[in-house]
Amino acid sequence: MDYKIGDKKAMRNAYGETLVELGKEYPNLVVLDSDLSGSTKTAMFAKQYPDRFFNAGIAEQNMIGMASGLSLTGKIVFASSFAMFASGRPWEQIRNSVAYANLNVKIAATHSGITVGEDGATHQMTEDIAIMRAIPNMIVIAPSDYYEAKSVIRWSATYDGPVYIRMPRGDTETIFKDEEDAKFEFGKAKIIKDGKDLTIIATGEIVPEAIKASEILKEKGIDAEVITMATIKPIDEQAVINSNDFIVSVEDHNIIGGLGGAISEVIASNGLNKKLLRIGINDEFGESGKANELLKYYKLDSESIAKKIIEEFK
Repeated sequence: MDYKIGDKKAMRNAYGETLVELGKEYPNLVVLDSDLSGSTKTAMFAKQYPDRFFNAGIAEQNMIGMASGLSLTGKIVFASSFAMFASGRPWEQIRNSVAYANLNVKIAATHSGITVGEDGATHQMTEDIAIMRAIPNMIVIAPSDYYEAKSVIRWSATYDGPVYIRMPRGDTETIFKDEEDAKFEFGKAKIIKDGKDLTIIATGEIVPEAIKASEILKEKGIDAEVITMATIKPIDEQAVINSNDFIVSVEDHNIIGGLGGAISEVIASNGLNKKLLRIGINDEFGESGKANELLKYYKLDSESIAKKIIEEFK
């Protein structure tokens, strides 16, 4: 498919805007937040539909309990907070109250990954993919740009069951032209760029860096395929099977248990003769700093990604 890295737009804005649109279509859609609606952008929905918005306060476990109860009355429920507090703090409630009962609750988490920036390690959630995909019945999705985020949110409203959606804090580069171009297909990866030498599989806001890394590699004579894997659970196994024999996973997440872990499981369970290079956070906590500086510090910028691939590609 054709791609073009475009203007920067925040996925959390896509979330807030799409909730407002869905509110018109689904009178049974309700939204919960844990006192962070200005940051998660659920305030947009609250302004339009105050009777269908509930602020649980800084009590995320209670928020998930409320979400579970509302879903049992036939509501489509979106519950939001920062990724650290949406997945980490109420993990037990998510497991036992939402996933165990297979309830129709969407946990839409913003401020994921290292690019939360200045808030530092306590707010930089780089373990959420791992802990959420380990829960039975839970779908895990990380859209790659503003337009795909809109499509993911819209799809999630139609899916009957638990969903975890991961979105970053800041404005990120777009790779799709519009929502139709970015149309989300559940469980299906998208080939952004063809290539015969190796395959880069990326997820979330790091996808544009992977694309730019492939352009650097092209200048070095390495033809890299680029795939965006929005659905991390269930992962598109066929996309991994069809990939080149040298695969690189790229994610703003711990290399343990995240996208790279999911890909390695596919490789092992299918007995594939493929090499996997995992690029992400190397099992360490983050530090405070500007998002772009942190990407370079943790070697998740395009130049660092390309350099690491060149070092490992034989």
